Amino acid sequence: MWDSRTPGIPDELFERTEEVPITKEDVRALVISKLRLREGQSAIDVGCGSGSITVELCLQTRGEVHAIDFDQNAIELTKKNLKKFGVSAHVVQGKAQDVLPELPQVDAVVVGGTWGDAGKVIELAVGRLKKGGRIVIDTILIETMYHALAKVSELQLADIDVTQVTIAKARKVTTGTMMLARNPVLLISATKP
Repeated sequence: MWDSRTPGIPDELFERTEEVPITKEDVRALVISKLRLREGQSAIDVGCGSGSITVELCLQTRGEVHAIDFDQNAIELTKKNLKKFGVSAHVVQGKAQDVLPELPQVDAVVVGGTWGDAGKVIELAVGRLKKGGRIVIDTILIETMYHALAKVSELQLADIDVTQVTIAKARKVTTGTMMLARNPVLLISATKP
């Protein structure tokens, strides 16, 4: 389905619904890049939504990948997208706070959903990281960024990087092409020392 070794699968290739969010292709490419993945590594996708990041993790690592979401619609959509792209992951419905402690140590974690409890979810996610493992937190909420920055600092993570991404995509209109802005996204990445 996706033969390229680069991340950023076009959004239109994924199964989608109005009820379940998708991390857009440009943001996914940055998230995957900041994880600094290698083949054979393992990963967790917290708040998997449509499964777009889960699919990208599977394709990039070809290792063990776990996906978590509390929403049954998201779980079903993630499973459809995994099947569509011919990859597999361990998909679990539940709150991250309940599921993370049961998962194995991994090389990378993406936190895309914290359900209002960013500090606790990030602490549990870092607890699942192996030494030298990478975490990326992506959010559109300033409050989540605030709590995430406080937690990664408290946990004394290394190589902390904060990036705000503002993307606009072209759309044809009668008189030419206009750029339509998407929500700015905040990315926090760090390494477990």
